[in-house]
Amino acid sequence: MRHPLVCAAAAAAPLLLAPTWASAQEFGRPEFFRVEGLPPGDTLSIREAPDADSPALGQAPARGRLRGFGCTNETPSGLTWCRVKLGPIVGWARRRYLTPE
Repeated sequence: MRHPLVCAAAAAAPLLLAPTWASAQEFGRPEFFRVEGLPPGDTLSIREAPDADSPALGQAPARGRLRGFGCTNETPSGLTWCRVKLGPIVGWARRRYLTPE
């Protein structure tokens, strides 16, 4: 029979290893972002993972509106990325180009 503390620690381990990111609703932040700060004619890549080397799933136009699901800076680059939705696409975008509505 396993000791209860060992079982509890094993059950909590995946939670400790998962990246943390704040929910937009949890901290009272806006749930929507507007894409801003891009060079003229450029679009914002929505990526599969919070990393510039991750495959792009789609592109958000300047002034485009994205639904936000929280942001994190626990990324390979240490930069802040936000989980966003644009139409049917759900992925990650650089926080630098997102202005809360």
